Amino acid sequence: MSLQPRPPLDPEDLHPPEGREPPMLELRIDPFPSAAELNALFSSAWGCPHNRDFTPILLRSLAHIGAYQDGRLVGFVNVAWDGGIHAFILDTSVHPEMQRQGIATRLLREATRVARERGAEWLHVDFEPHLTGFYRACGFRPTEAGLIKLV
Repeated sequence: MSLQPRPPLDPEDLHPPEGREPPMLELRIDPFPSAAELNALFSSAWGCPHNRDFTPILLRSLAHIGAYQDGRLVGFVNVAWDGGIHAFILDTSVHPEMQRQGIATRLLREATRVARERGAEWLHVDFEPHLTGFYRACGFRPTEAGLIKLV
């Protein structure tokens, strides 16, 4: 588990603001975006530079979902797993220009559907307190958990 800062999701991301149409998006299951695409998205969404090859991570994931607008990656979520019945939401990210339009909600709903379809029985997520409303609205319920920082 990474202790990197979480992306800046907002509870208002659940629904587009009044009078604003949601963007035309294509959700792709297991799209394997390039390192450049993911690094650009993560750098803009998280506000810090990323420079990593995600291929080894995505190859071991249960699924990952990309949100594309006009062929450009604007949102992403990874569903890691234990190889059994537990799956884990990681790296939920939406480009800042596309936030508050319901994209993260759509990504999580699709990730939930795919994880269930692929045999997961439990879907876990860790998040910062200000995101509680967002994740609760996506169906997650609070649990007790433990954490050790290793580095």
